[in-house]
Order: sequence, then structure tokens, then C-alpha cells
Amino acid sequence: MRLQEFKKVNEYNSALFTICSQLKYYGQEVTHEDMLQQTYSTFHAINITLMRQYRLKKFTKYFELNACLLVAKQNNELLMKNHESRPTGSVALPKGNATNIDGHRSNTCGQGRGQERGSGYFNRNQSHN
Repeated sequence: MRLQEFKKVNEYNSALFTICSQLKYYGQEVTHEDMLQQTYSTFHAINITLMRQYRLKKFTKYFELNACLLVAKQNNELLMKNHESRPTGSVALPKGNATNIDGHRSNTCGQGRGQERGSGYFNRNQSHN
């Protein structure tokens, strides 16, 4: 049984706990260390660096590693969704231009509200009334 053979971490956990339950039923004690080592040993060769990083965290309980794997899986799924929505090399998003209510481009360059009184759209219209 290997971690990469399962689409979800929870499916791997379920299979692992089923095996552990069967071993306990037949009198063999399964420790957190056993479960950690089993999981580390199932990492694919291309993920050897990732496995080493998990080992360096020195988890003492299987559920700690499991939580870390679940978060990593969620982050990976999010990155893949983002990549699929805007693949590398796709055309850049068009940049928008700021406009005033009357449709003319704004030249304020981020000036705050109330600056240069009397020169804004509403003040110009009020002075013509």
C-alpha cells in the first residue's frame, strides 16, 4: 500500500487504520512510530525531498503527520485550480483605467478625498446651477 495510490489522504488513512485494526485483532501492537514509518516509506521516489522534510519535523503522533498531509493536499489542489484557470504562458489580464462619473480619466494619481476643492465633478456642476 502506497500513499500515492490513493486520490485522497483520507482514503489512505482509512486503509492504514483498517490494516492496523486487523493487526491489533491478531495480537500485534501497532504504534504511532510504526504508522509514521509506514507512511514515510510509501512516498514515491520523486517526493523523497518532501518525505525528508516531514521526517525532519519529528512527528511523534501519526495524527500530526496526517494533519500536515491534509493541509498540503488542500494547498496543492488550490494551486492546481489556480493554474488551470490561468495556465502559465496565457495572455495577461487587461489593465483597467480609473474614470470619473462623467467618463473622463482621473488624473489624481491616488489623491485623497477633499483635495483641491472646487475642481471635482460635483463642484463643477454645482457652480453652473
